[in-house]
Amino acid sequence: MILGIGVDTVEIARFQRFIDEGNIALMQRLFTTVEQEYCSPRKQAAASYAARFAAKEALVKALGTGLREGLSWTEIEVRSTMSGKPELHLSGRSRQIFDEHGARVSHLSLSHDGSNAIAMVVLEGP
Repeated sequence: MILGIGVDTVEIARFQRFIDEGNIALMQRLFTTVEQEYCSPRKQAAASYAARFAAKEALVKALGTGLREGLSWTEIEVRSTMSGKPELHLSGRSRQIFDEHGARVSHLSLSHDGSNAIAMVVLEGP
């Protein structure tokens, strides 16, 4: 059964500005070390960061919480499998809310083209 759906779109230029300004503190507040190690060396680093941020926003929309109830951006991590498939990995309060919501599986799709990145999250339960 589908328990929640969330979609978000983000301007890639916003993350390009953060990179160009060297805003390390902001990047550390928004992204885990694993995400930074994945995105930073990429040719289109800003697009990768934007897509991951959109995924985090899409998840909190699917949960219906927004970024409150003690959630932290770094408790929501986007990792890629060996085949390149993106997956959400949750910890702390985000994992607790996910479990309380009755969700058992999350499905994530990321895309970017031109000036925007988009993410969609579907939460599935019993």
